[in-house]
Formats: sequence, structure tokens, C-alpha cells
Amino acid sequence: MYHRKLCYKIINGKKTNEMIKKLFGQMLLTQILSAMTVVLCMLIDSIMIGHFLGVNAMAAYGLASPVLLIFSALGSMLSAGIQVMSGKTMGNGDKKATDACFSVSVFLAAVISIVGVLIVLLFRAPICTLLGAGEPVPDNEVFRLTKDYLTGFIIGAPAFICAQIMVPFMQMSGNRTRLVVAVCAMAVSNIALNVLNVLVFHGGIFGMGFASSLSYYIALAIGMLYFFRKDCIFKFRLKGIKLKRCLRLIRYGVPTIVNQISYVFLVYLLNKILLSTGQNVAVAAYSVISSVGNICYSFGTGIGNVALMLASMFYSEGDRTSIKSLVKTMSAYAIVLDAIVTLAVILTAPALVTLFLRESYPYARKTTILGVRLFALSLIPCSLNTTFKHYYQGIDRAGLTQAISVMQNFVFTAIFAFALSRFFGTTGVWLSFACGESTTFIVISCIVWITNRKVSFSADAYSLLQKNFGVAPEDCFDASIRSGEEIVTVSRQASEFCRQHGEDSKTRALIVLCIEVMSNNIVKHGFSDGKEHSIDIRLFRKNQEWSIRIRDNCKNFDPVKYLELHKADNSASPTGIRLVMSMVKDANYVNSLGLNNLTLVM
Repeated sequence: MYHRKLCYKIINGKKTNEMIKKLFGQMLLTQILSAMTVVLCMLIDSIMIGHFLGVNAMAAYGLASPVLLIFSALGSMLSAGIQVMSGKTMGNGDKKATDACFSVSVFLAAVISIVGVLIVLLFRAPICTLLGAGEPVPDNEVFRLTKDYLTGFIIGAPAFICAQIMVPFMQMSGNRTRLVVAVCAMAVSNIALNVLNVLVFHGGIFGMGFASSLSYYIALAIGMLYFFRKDCIFKFRLKGIKLKRCLRLIRYGVPTIVNQISYVFLVYLLNKILLSTGQNVAVAAYSVISSVGNICYSFGTGIGNVALMLASMFYSEGDRTSIKSLVKTMSAYAIVLDAIVTLAVILTAPALVTLFLRESYPYARKTTILGVRLFALSLIPCSLNTTFKHYYQGIDRAGLTQAISVMQNFVFTAIFAFALSRFFGTTGVWLSFACGESTTFIVISCIVWITNRKVSFSADAYSLLQKNFGVAPEDCFDASIRSGEEIVTVSRQASEFCRQHGEDSKTRALIVLCIEVMSNNIVKHGFSDGKEHSIDIRLFRKNQEWSIRIRDNCKNFDPVKYLELHKADNSASPTGIRLVMSMVKDANYVNSLGLNNLTLVM
């Protein structure tokens, strides 16, 4: 019997790994593109500014970036809070709570946008001085340019924030294609508007910021069309907006805003150090490095966002096996993907710098190329740090997430920048990125080893789950069905699994009935579109109850709601589904990440 249980554990673990890898891969591209949504317009602006408006304008753009990052932090806070909160409600099958999360996020985005815009418009001059642009005197061109860019950008702040909260909801609803279209439309419109600004309207740096604002509104309009459709799975309800829910969403997103605010302070400090070591040329070089870095960071952020969303769902489900598989998958993606990005950045550094600075600035180009290459060395540890802090946020370890954010985005990089700049000048600042990120990952590993009381690089160790978390692997049965012929085989395996756990024949027969009826219905109505589909079955025992989770990637179908709608007319509802629902203790359905998820308890 022990040998059979061990075989089930190994086979089921492999199937779980395959399912996680497939789902992770499906979500990753859109999450990377979504992460780029925030930085793509900033990148395009920096390229156009560097080419057409000169070094002073590039320095002004760099000085204004902390304000842009603050708005990005607020949007990211809401986005992360949505992913954690909705991940939990969807994992528990609570549609009402998911709608409440959607309503609260829209309300908070509106409030933050309005207040933020008013503050920047009313206090532009002191904000520019605080950022390091100097005093508002007639011959201070950098001050004027910084103020103009902030004015143009702040017009689009509401769309900037709303686009960020739109992303997780569209990802959860499976609207990945629409996300890609929105991001592409934003990029194309921003390039076109920037070209018109330079060649036709001559709007200067204000026009660059305003072009970004308009492109954010275009992307938002494309995405928002889904939320007005009848089949939208999220509903805005005023009665769902309550102070308690607002505070909960903000609390879930606090680790992310700590992360972003730490980075704002780092940018501010590095600008100060660079002004003292290399003056405006060094600040302009850092603006280019930041722009390149923001695109590179999108890969790690995309991996982290997928990890956050899946971790919050699996954690609410108590799915220990899937979480361990998630840690393996996200770590592999972080290392391999960013190794490729690192090599690409090092090899193409001169070409990348040419996008921002013309060859008529030889000294600035030389400094920037070196900075880009040294910065690229930080990408692999940065991606690991970002991925793990998102993952720890998803499993309710907010304190650890905040600690990693402060270490990664401020403390260690700032210490190394301050120390190394004393010996190597501007080059020391560029070296500080790799030193700070690597030190942060070493500290994370030390925390993991101290917690587990042993040195281990296993996924189990880095998952940091309590020993009594969820259901033990030996009490879980996982299987995948890809055709109707496999249904009977899987149901027999599930029955044998239950028999090995001492279950009686009556309960085993009910479990077989549930698996075969629901799976046959999915194959009959969902597999007929000619696309590749699969059904993932998870059977587990907890608190003396058996639960079956049936997950498929077919078209949306809620059997619970379907039976409620046809309760008065029994002939309209399938007999098998009606029989199953009448025999189980509880049934919950939720559609998340474009997948149907049905949980039956008996």
C-alpha cells in the first residue's frame, strides 16, 4: 500500500507541475506586456526627448520621474491588492465578494486620481524644487522643463491609474487578447502623437507628457469596453463599497506601495549623488538607464504578478502541492528569462543608448553605455527578489514582502551607491545595482534557512509554508483528462485512491459519479470547438470531508447557476448534473483566469 501511495504522489506531482507550467506560461506574456503598460509611454517619451529636445530636457525628465513613480506606486498598490483580495474570493468561490472587490477598486482609483491631480497642479513649483530642479528663476531651464513635463503628464494620471487596476481583472476574466491590443494601441498612439508634437505642434516637453496622457486614455477605452459587456463576470455595485473593504484592499496592497515608495527614494538619492559626481550628464545617463531598466524590470514584474495571483488562489485553496510547483516554475522563469535579457542588454547596449542619445553627445553616450552594461548584471537577482516578494505577498507574508522591498529598492543599493561612488565616481553608482540586488537575495536565503533551520535551495524550503498548511500530498489525488476515453480511467484511479484511504464503497461510488458526469458534460459541450482542452481533477480529504475540484479551460459554464435558472423546469437541465448537485453537500463555481472551477464537497 505504501508503494502505491508513493507512486500516486510522484505521478500526481508531475501532473501538477505540468498544469502549473502551462497556466504560468499562458499568463506570463500578457502580464509582461501589462507591466510594460506603465513604463512603455515613459520609454517612448525618453527616446523622443533625448533625440529632439536635448540633455537638459532629458535631465528634467529624470528629475520628474519620482512623481511618475509615485502615481505608478498608487496604481500598483491597488493592482496588487486586487490580485490578493480577488484571488482569495475566487479561490473560495465567493462571487459576491469578488464583485465587492471590483467596486471598491474602481472607487479608490477615482478618489486617488482626483486628489493626486489636484495636488500636483496646485504645488508644481515647490514639487520641482524638491525634486532637485532648483529655484524658479528665469535662467533655470531645467526647472521650467521639469514643470512643463509634470503638467502634461498629470492630465493622464486618472487613465494611468485606472489602466493598472483594469489589468488584473482582465487577466482573471481571461481577456488576454484585449490586453495585448490595448498595450499595442497605447504604444502606437504615443509614438504617433510624439512625432506630431515634435514635427507639427512643436509642443516641447509639455507635449511629450500630454501625448502620453492621451495614449493612456486610448488604452483605457479599449480595455473598458469589456466591462460594459453583458458577459462581464465583474459587476459594479455601490452597496459593495464599504470602508472595511477599502481598508482591506489597501492593506493587501501596502507591500507593493512600500516597494514603489522605496524606489522613489532611491531615484531621488541617486539623482543627488549623480549631480555631485557627474552633474547633469550623469543624471541624463541615469534617465536612460532607468528607461532601459524599466523595460527589463517588466519581465521580472510580469513573473512576479503571475506568482502573486496564483499564490493567493492556491493559498486560499490550501493547495500545498500546487504552491511548491509554483515556486519551482517561477524561479526557473526568473533565472532563464532574465539571463536572456541580461545577455541581450549587454550586447546591444550601444544601440539601446543610440535610441536615447545622439552621437553628438560622445561623453554622455560613453557614460551611459557603461552604466547600461553594469546595470544589466543586476537583472537575474532582481528578478528572483521581485518574484519571491510577490509570492510571499500572495501567501500572506506581508511583513517579509515589505522587508524585501525596502532592502532591494533602497537600503542595500543606496549603501553601495554612497560607498562605491566615493572610490569609483559615477561608475560606482552603476555597480551598486548588482551589489544591492545580490545582497538582498543572500538575505532572503538566510531568512529561509533560519526559518527552516537548515541550508536548502529546494522549492519546499523557499515556499515558507507552515508544516500543517493545507492538505498533505499523500491525501491528494491529481489527474488530467484530455479526451473522453480517459474519464473512466481517472474515475477508477480516484476510487482506488479513496479505497487506500479506507473510504467505504458508497462514498467511492458518489465520487466516481461526480467525476464521470461532470467530466462527460465538459467533454460533450466544451471539447467540440476543435481547440486543445483539458480537465484537471483534484480530489482531497480534509476535516473528514472529501472535496473534488474540477477545472477546465473550455467556454464559461456555471452548472450551479444553470440549475438555479432552470429549477422550475427540470426537463431543461441535464439529468446527470441535477443528480450530482442533489447528492453533494455543497457546490461552488467560479471563473478565474479564463478557467472554469467547480468544487464539490461530500
